[in-house]
Amino acid sequence: MEAIKRIHHITAIVGDPNENIKFYRDVLGLRLVKQTVNFDDPGVYHLYFGDEDGNPGTIITFFNWIVDRPGLKGSGQVGRIAFRIPKGTMGDWQKHLNDLDIKTQITQLFDKDTLEFDDVHGLELALVEGNDESDNKAIIGFHGAVLLSSHPEATNELLTSGLGLTPIQTQGQSYHFETVGSEKHHVITALPPSPRGRFGIGTVHHIAWSVPNLETLKEWQSFIQSQELGVTEVRDRNYFKSVYTSEFGYIVFEFATDEPGFAVDEDKKDLGTSLQLPPQYEHRREEYERTLPKLDL
Repeated sequence: MEAIKRIHHITAIVGDPNENIKFYRDVLGLRLVKQTVNFDDPGVYHLYFGDEDGNPGTIITFFNWIVDRPGLKGSGQVGRIAFRIPKGTMGDWQKHLNDLDIKTQITQLFDKDTLEFDDVHGLELALVEGNDESDNKAIIGFHGAVLLSSHPEATNELLTSGLGLTPIQTQGQSYHFETVGSEKHHVITALPPSPRGRFGIGTVHHIAWSVPNLETLKEWQSFIQSQELGVTEVRDRNYFKSVYTSEFGYIVFEFATDEPGFAVDEDKKDLGTSLQLPPQYEHRREEYERTLPKLDL
């Protein structure tokens, strides 16, 4: 099997959907690519944000919980999520965020200047400059993520020997890897907080790795089984097909196909402008449109 070339998407749990839209669309400048429902819990929105074309490698998605139940950040979760920005724009981004009263700090988390901040629901984010300059400061896509593995050595072995990521640096108990694709997504495994995390508002649900097609996905499904890890059946998410596993450090990994993409049920120019339902829920459209919160689009 070919090595994993990039992150496909990352999915987190947050709160009010309109606060979510205001932050990621209006503050971070991402496009609302898709509004649909959680296929496993259809009374809840599933909102997707990314670049203008909705490309894998740029997509962050959210389950919008209305109940006020904050999560507990800890081991067995994805930690801070980093987006990549053009070279030379970090100062502009820091000023932009500070002008909106968003607290920031510059660290060396990704072994270079890393602008850390939290979103409106406490999700941990960061911005890292890439190597290419641009006429604007728009987010390019993911830079990477931190994995808070309960068993970092086993997770590291899976990332390298299994997924084919390349080790690039080790500092104490922090290990830094990158994917082999052109995006060079960065993954850090670090000694996590000691308690196990608990899903809730402000936590990441899973990280998804990009695979090209269904045939390759089934190969990854077989590989996961060979590692004596549990794996789901292939699930149809309309915009991709995927399988899920809880890896050795208890982090939820998804493997998701690049095809068919987000334009399968609406024109690219109209992405994110209306509620899209999978066929199994279309007969309940009137109910969802009545009960789901109205979105400020």
